[in-house]
Amino acid sequence: MKTFLSTILGILIGLFLAAAIWNTARQPKGVPVELQPPPTQIPISVHVTGSVVAPGIYDLPEGSRMADAIDAAGGFLPIADQEQINLVGLVTDGEKIVIGTRSNYGASGESSDRININTATLDALDTLPGIGPSTAQTIIDYRQENGDFERIDQITNVSGIGPATYDRIKDLITVD
Repeated sequence: MKTFLSTILGILIGLFLAAAIWNTARQPKGVPVELQPPPTQIPISVHVTGSVVAPGIYDLPEGSRMADAIDAAGGFLPIADQEQINLVGLVTDGEKIVIGTRSNYGASGESSDRININTATLDALDTLPGIGPSTAQTIIDYRQENGDFERIDQITNVSGIGPATYDRIKDLITVD
């Protein structure tokens, strides 16, 4: 009788272990959790113009600040009037940001808001986007050899200044 009880007990323990393994190994019941992609923000568009390196239209994340828009446009030009801009102000979709120039900017050879390419010094010309010290010296050499510029577009006659550079500086220079 002892062997019979041991056999029955062994069978019961085996069934119990089999039921435990089956219970833990089967698929859980319920609805599976679906992972959703994180929400994406729709960018806002702002138009940055004036005394920045690369004026244009830029897409920024919602909640961007004025400083973000200026950075997207390549930063301020040296002639920019940074005191009139609230860099921590929020920008809104469709906003036009105009960066003005400092009044009475620079030394002799410059008008109040544009650089006179006929009289500007090397340092003044060097402040223009895309014009480094060597190109500034080339402009000075050109005007000494050929006389004053009559129109601002004649600056493209200077070696090293092509249409792309002219487009970047045309609103910043004058011949008056």
